[in-house]
Amino acid sequence: MLKVIHAAGLALVVTVAGLATTSPVRAQDIELRIGPDGVRPVIRDPRQPEYRGDDRRRPPPPPSRGCSEREARAAAREAGLRDPEVVRVTPGRVVVEGYTRRGPQRITFANERGCPEL
Repeated sequence: MLKVIHAAGLALVVTVAGLATTSPVRAQDIELRIGPDGVRPVIRDPRQPEYRGDDRRRPPPPPSRGCSEREARAAAREAGLRDPEVVRVTPGRVVVEGYTRRGPQRITFANERGCPEL
């Protein structure tokens, strides 16, 4: 019985010490984004304002016109490649190399929105 009381007291001391030494965290400073690359934290700087459509200080991001390297790697992962790496990007296609169970493999995607496989 004494052992249980000792363990509970120690747990209580550790909990109180942990709560006393932490500083309050503002939830507005961190954002979790879930996507094909997994869960990624995005830490925003409160000193820099976010872009809004009526804000003229920062231009909007350019529209996506083709298959980006990130999208090509994600599509290659979905196709079954491990450790995909973009090897070549031309105006017409994006070539990605990676590994499957059988060894090295190469997949070619069209350099269009959505990264269709050729």
